[in-house]
Amino acid sequence: MRPTDKLLRVATGSRLLFGSSRVSRVVSVTAFFFAVCAVGATAVAPLAPDAADLPVKKITQVLALPSLDEQIAAIAAVEHQYVREDVVRRGDTLSGLLLRLGVDDQDADKFIKSDPVARTLLQLRADKTIRVKTNEDGDLEWLQTTVSDGPDKPARNLEVKRNADGHFSASDSTAQLERRIEMASGNIRSSLFAATDEAHISDAISSQIVSMFETNIDFRRLQRGDQFNVVYESFWQNGQLIRTGRVLAGEFKNAGKTFQSVWFDEAGGQGGYYTFDGKSLKKAFLKSPLEFTRVSSGFSMRVHPISGQWKQHKGVDFAAVSGTPIRATADGVIDSVGPSGGYGNLVVVRHHSNYTTAYAHMSRFAAGIRKGSRVSQGEVIGYVGSTGWSTGPHLHYEFRVNNEPRDPMSVIVPDAPPLAGADMPRFKTVAGDMQHRFNLLRPERMAETMKLASR
Repeated sequence: MRPTDKLLRVATGSRLLFGSSRVSRVVSVTAFFFAVCAVGATAVAPLAPDAADLPVKKITQVLALPSLDEQIAAIAAVEHQYVREDVVRRGDTLSGLLLRLGVDDQDADKFIKSDPVARTLLQLRADKTIRVKTNEDGDLEWLQTTVSDGPDKPARNLEVKRNADGHFSASDSTAQLERRIEMASGNIRSSLFAATDEAHISDAISSQIVSMFETNIDFRRLQRGDQFNVVYESFWQNGQLIRTGRVLAGEFKNAGKTFQSVWFDEAGGQGGYYTFDGKSLKKAFLKSPLEFTRVSSGFSMRVHPISGQWKQHKGVDFAAVSGTPIRATADGVIDSVGPSGGYGNLVVVRHHSNYTTAYAHMSRFAAGIRKGSRVSQGEVIGYVGSTGWSTGPHLHYEFRVNNEPRDPMSVIVPDAPPLAGADMPRFKTVAGDMQHRFNLLRPERMAETMKLASR
């Protein structure tokens, strides 16, 4: 083959390989270059060494341990302080409480007893939490507690503190509390308070449950198997429960009937408990002037325990221990107060529509109870006793219409008026939220929730 033919063949092959245009030739040459580099890299890349062939060297080194004596000396040189917490117990004295908290400081004891602010500690109720900080000798650095005088008064932080000069000072400031909404439920096996104790519900909330439903439920005759749900406020500070607040809603199943109530603040600034359709739970009169008691003598003919004569008993006797608070069964004005023959210490309250109620045999009257003073339903007006013609502590209660005695256990009295129409939209929103919470508390819903959570 002639040389010219060989050159033509090579040129023709290069055009087929790299293309005829300039752009296609550039692209083809670039691709060819990277392909050659890849093959070269594959050919020269070394393989990783086998771990079994790597050299192994054993190194032994002595480490110096810190001196134990030096560590003990360093700890002893530091002044240690201790923070302790405990609760006030029934019968506690200030000295005994401080010693239990690790405080051995007579100066602190004297200051607390003499300072008008710090002396508040001497009136703390049981179960109140106290926190202290002391040094290793038991000298008090500071003492802190939170004081709550009632649901309508602000909680206060009380602190006793040792200053830089070694003297004590006391401060009393308003506490910033966190409001929480809590829900609880319980089953009646013996009594309401036993059930609320089992459900870890405070006595303050239990009493509100009674006040909420007492016009519809006789809490002296609860049945085993009765159930309740309750939604209420609680107030906390630094993770510690300071006090409980108002019951916001309640649901009570008694003898097969379900009663519900929700607290609602009306536009006029007054609040009350209502059924979920807006009817007031407040009756004109409570069924009983005592929270928990039993009827020892009804409105009927009987033999008088002192005279021995057969005569009409014109009231109802409630058995109770001496000192049990007596409540006004309705709003009214004190018509008379004082000793009254066989009635002993007697209070008579005049209500609307010629209704009057009488409360006899009291041991003493409540503070501020005097003729002409106004009282509200549920307000304490006196205390159970055995004055007058009485053979033992009890309350004799009379209900009169136009001064004629009526049986308070069977008389029909009017209900309070329902909510105004303008309040209903806002009330329905509040009631709907509480109904949702009750749905979550019901046993069947709780069982369904637990079942879903276990999946």
